Amino acid sequence: MAAVTTETTSEVLAPEDHELLEWIVSEAERRGNAVISVPSDDKGSGYCFTACVWAMHNVPEAVVIGLPEQMANVLLDAYVDRAATGGAFEPGQVCTEFFDGVPVIFERVNPGHYPEYFGSAFLVYPDGDFPALQIIVPTPEGRWPWDADAPEGFAEWQPVLTDSGRPESWTPGVDGP
Repeated sequence: MAAVTTETTSEVLAPEDHELLEWIVSEAERRGNAVISVPSDDKGSGYCFTACVWAMHNVPEAVVIGLPEQMANVLLDAYVDRAATGGAFEPGQVCTEFFDGVPVIFERVNPGHYPEYFGSAFLVYPDGDFPALQIIVPTPEGRWPWDADAPEGFAEWQPVLTDSGRPESWTPGVDGP
């Protein structure tokens, strides 16, 4: 596990950013990761993301969009626990082990989305040099955001954070859901 330090950046941070960085690091050291929650607003759905996972475990950071905060936290903690102990999560891989058989799938996050969806992680990684995965969850009826028969607005509620806004690591219906 790599040590995370705040000494090199603390001199240039605003006091509130320094406090947030200290919290992220202490959470990561205490529980293996820090989960940051951003509530929904008039611009979009809420989301939760990890910070410090790459630094501590050499595991990609992760984001979940559109789930209730409690469910998102459970999903992110389970992802970190499994990934940090050797579980591999590849883009396009469907996993049914997190929510009692409910499938989730992983996709690489395009770095162009990092500032919006991983803002506080830049306190840990000032250069934005970290990999990230999005964990995508279907509707209770099994519809994914890219499905033609997905509920209206679902693709906006849970956007896919690739360059195109659609899966890019696999082809839906061919080698992925």
